[in-house]
Amino acid sequence: MSTPDFVVAIPARYGSTRLPAKALRLIADEPMIVHVVRRASEAGAREVVVATDDARIADALAPLGVSVCMTSAAHASGTDRLAECAQLRGWSDDTLVVNLQGDEPQAPPAAIRAAAQVLLDSGAQIATLAQPIAGTNELFDPNCVKLVRDADGLALYFSRAPIPWHRDAFASDRITLPAENAWLRHIGLYAYRVAHLRDFAAMPPGTLEQIESLEQLRALEAGWRIAAALSPEPFPAGVDTEEDLLRVEQEMRVR
Repeated sequence: MSTPDFVVAIPARYGSTRLPAKALRLIADEPMIVHVVRRASEAGAREVVVATDDARIADALAPLGVSVCMTSAAHASGTDRLAECAQLRGWSDDTLVVNLQGDEPQAPPAAIRAAAQVLLDSGAQIATLAQPIAGTNELFDPNCVKLVRDADGLALYFSRAPIPWHRDAFASDRITLPAENAWLRHIGLYAYRVAHLRDFAAMPPGTLEQIESLEQLRALEAGWRIAAALSPEPFPAGVDTEEDLLRVEQEMRVR
């Protein structure tokens, strides 16, 4: 098994409806984006770049010497932002990029590295990670994205719905997770080659993507293979709300 040579690109925008100025909110006295960059740097990437549309984020990173790529404010998604970043940085088509969201301050470096390795080993167009779901609160939460895989570890479908649906167990009990332990939470971490990143960003949104509001369904509808491996370490949920911010603040101060 060869060691992957990869870069980490972190899309980070200033505007956020649910949590304004999310990237710059303080966690353990440092902006959240600083924690994300630190995790990426510990993963062994040869380059870590923050792709942003706002000078305030660039200014927060300047004292740390972090590479910043200023991108358009018009992008609809982080993937579109990274496609522009790849062009501006002049990355070759075969450069392996790990897309780490800017709201993942607890991302395990081993998981970031694993995503790159899965892409290298699988030959799929995209690689991502998942982990077992702990209980029915998570399973039935539409903000927790579920996925099902085939026998080779390729994603069959992603959904906000609780898939697979256990017909018999859920008919009588939606409080206890059935014993099969077949449920996986998708971790929004992606790895791809620059050529596929560019092609993906150029695709029009798919029907399933628009229904579920899940960008990865665009790739599945187009017939792309998405390798979905289990994370080598527990991967805490990211920060979307004030409650998430408080939880992460408490957890990171304990360490």
